[in-house]
Amino acid sequence: MTTRVLTGITPSGTPHLGNYVGAIRPAIAASQASDIESFFFLADLHSLIKAQEPERTQRSTLEIAASWLACGLDPDKVWFYRQSDIPETTELMWFLTVIASKGILNRAHAYKAAVDKNREEQLDDDAGVSAGLFMYPVLMAADILIFKANRVPVGRDQIQHIEMARDFAQRFNHVYGQEFFPLPEVVIDEQVATLAGLDGRKMSKSYHNTIPLFAPRAELKKLVFSILTDSRAPGEPKSTEGSALFQMYQAFATPEQTAAFAQAFADGISWGDAKQQLFERIDSEITPLRERYDALMAEPEKIEALLRRRGQQLREQFAVPLLKELRHAVGLRDLSTAGDVPSEESGAARAAPPLFKQYREQDGRFYFKLQASDGTLLIQSEGFDSPRDAGQLIGVLKQTEHGDGLQSELFKLEAEVDVVLAALQALRG
Repeated sequence: MTTRVLTGITPSGTPHLGNYVGAIRPAIAASQASDIESFFFLADLHSLIKAQEPERTQRSTLEIAASWLACGLDPDKVWFYRQSDIPETTELMWFLTVIASKGILNRAHAYKAAVDKNREEQLDDDAGVSAGLFMYPVLMAADILIFKANRVPVGRDQIQHIEMARDFAQRFNHVYGQEFFPLPEVVIDEQVATLAGLDGRKMSKSYHNTIPLFAPRAELKKLVFSILTDSRAPGEPKSTEGSALFQMYQAFATPEQTAAFAQAFADGISWGDAKQQLFERIDSEITPLRERYDALMAEPEKIEALLRRRGQQLREQFAVPLLKELRHAVGLRDLSTAGDVPSEESGAARAAPPLFKQYREQDGRFYFKLQASDGTLLIQSEGFDSPRDAGQLIGVLKQTEHGDGLQSELFKLEAEVDVVLAALQALRG
């Protein structure tokens, strides 16, 4: 079975080596798996929250698109598109907005951080906070749900947004009585490399310690030779532990090359020779990518045509049919087909089904509960280490037809067995 994996790429400046090692290279490698259908989008609408500079937005979008293509992303094997080319996303965002709880949005990390900062400075809670920042999680949910993504790779700071997307999807499914959306799972890659910058801290634009991914060869060499090292002289053994130079070499080398470099450190290689070896190692991998990048940047019309083509294909295949279905579901229908207004009795007959709800508590663990259509609690789970574990048990429970299947230490029944079984039957339709 094919798994849909969706990755958002915010166009914010020129990428650096840390972006390449930690995000671009592993994401492209993962997209080549035969059982994966990959969606990569340029999140240009999201970028407007932080930057309202039209020329900068345009340039950054072009540079980021060219960077991923130059690094090997195959637009004919993955879906590579621009967020703003899928207008159905913002329409879906509104459908999600009207069922999203403001209380949940109040707890979003970015919004809370802005409020906390304002309080420290004795300002109004919402001073300088745009509605775009507040609604960011809903747009992100729409990005994910519009293509019914199963998995979303994110950093730990984005886990909450995936949990919100799950909540909005579950709420929409519940309100309109049908499983329109699968619940996306968060993917955290614990092995993602974090590259040190010129000063030894994490490579980041905020620290001004980056090496641009496609810096000209002469500039690349100059930056590599400016990496901070200690005062140990040639011939004096050097430690690889905590060495930004060694860590950077390791990110571009094979295990055999890394072992040889570590031995050279132990043998007292001079810092100049070590930096020369690092430069050559990086340059050997980056040079062909730089050449492709320069060629792509010289013909921006080709990138524009590619993004428009893939965006249109996505709309026709996924977005337009889904929104047609959702419009009908919420009641935005052809008025000439309207029948009699439903009676209270018929409305009761179509009452929303019971609902499984997954959530995360302050202890960091993941829980779920089953509620009847009137909100009565039927099942309460224990905590799980991952949302996937909780989701798998929910899948098992949905198929349970006998009381024996409701005996487990992983959850507690809050109602009679017959009541719970009837609710599970209602979920199965």
